[in-house]
Amino acid sequence: MKISSNTYYIRHENEISRYISENKNWVHVIKSNNNYINITKHKENILMSEGIDNFKEEFINLKDGHYDLIVVTDILELTDDVYGLLKTLNHKLSKGGKVLITTINPKWNSIMLFFEFLRLKKTSLPRSYIHNKKIKSIAASAGFNVIESHNRQIFPFKLLRIGSFINLLFELLFFKFNFGINNYLLLSKSYEKSTGYSKSIIIPAKNEELNLLPLFNRIPKFDSQYEVIFVIAESEDDTLQVANKIKNDNKSINIEVIQQESKGKGPGVLEAFNISSHDLIAILDSDISVDPETLLDFFEIIESGNADFVNGTRFVYKMQEGAMRKLNNLGNIFFQFIISLVISNNLTDSLCGTKVFKKELLLNLHRWKGLLFIKDPFGDFDLIFSAAYSGNKIVEYPVHYKSRVYGATQISRFSDGFKLLAYFFNSLFVFNSSNNDNT
Repeated sequence: MKISSNTYYIRHENEISRYISENKNWVHVIKSNNNYINITKHKENILMSEGIDNFKEEFINLKDGHYDLIVVTDILELTDDVYGLLKTLNHKLSKGGKVLITTINPKWNSIMLFFEFLRLKKTSLPRSYIHNKKIKSIAASAGFNVIESHNRQIFPFKLLRIGSFINLLFELLFFKFNFGINNYLLLSKSYEKSTGYSKSIIIPAKNEELNLLPLFNRIPKFDSQYEVIFVIAESEDDTLQVANKIKNDNKSINIEVIQQESKGKGPGVLEAFNISSHDLIAILDSDISVDPETLLDFFEIIESGNADFVNGTRFVYKMQEGAMRKLNNLGNIFFQFIISLVISNNLTDSLCGTKVFKKELLLNLHRWKGLLFIKDPFGDFDLIFSAAYSGNKIVEYPVHYKSRVYGATQISRFSDGFKLLAYFFNSLFVFNSSNNDNT
């Protein structure tokens, strides 16, 4: 009698689904006779492979430069030419395409062999249990950048419906110890600089009538097509009127002014996303605490192929006197630490208002928000976490943080801080546990 692998493979499919977008070309390469084929909902995306060294022939029907994502399950350990496999996969990817490699954690080698000896598990082909660290160095030589790695599943059994709870408990308790059976390694294809991305610059504003015009006049005039979207919340001054005057006085620039219907900066930015029509999106706070001219560098980082998401950081250079209150500073340092803990990316700032990313990430943002029951009061966490959760490369750009000249901060230190703390624990749960749907 052999133990059913259905629960294991259902969780595996749920895990890789976080990297899949409906509007992207993708394929999943699995070993022949793999039980995964019996449970997957994406049979049309499956390519069966013997996993030895004839992958060039097996991949002959895969178009060069076509795929945005290639998932490889239980193949890398079986080949005698890891470099050749990665190089072949690289040729099949589109510009900036990604490969998700899933392998068995070497820590489970002895346990797997023991289960096979007891005939509780189907005997596997001889495999090399390769640690992710070794794969990363080979991947670099094959033209890939490493985005992230993690593992999942410590208890891969259903066990009268309590198996999922046991697995969830173990994953949350031991998520920093790499005990999971499955290793996941996400790689992105390196590519040369690309120009011509169209750009949307979103400026949320509330009570900022004296800041809008100086801010707008300092926004760079880009060579490629661009638009400026003002999102005006209910204000006690003439912010809306000033935004409309800027639009009327600058007919040569595509400017949109929307009067925010929701409350809060995060929901306001979401309203702007709905009318954004360009390839790259920038969010720029209206208080001029960050120099608008730096948008040139933010956009260039993505256009150079060095990132999918650029997050501003205010904690590299010395801040201008009065730019941030001491209590806010301590709170930012705390949240920076816990965010880095969750997403395994050592970001130095989580709440800088200046961010630039690819518009295609908005699909991942909506999916991420659907996984949570606690709302992000600002929207900054949602943007960063959804980008990391769906496997996008996040980097930072250092900004000079200055004190505002006009108006007062809109942040409530205590109530918003407690909301963010609750949001963090919710995100920790989602990020570091298997999705147990249908198990």
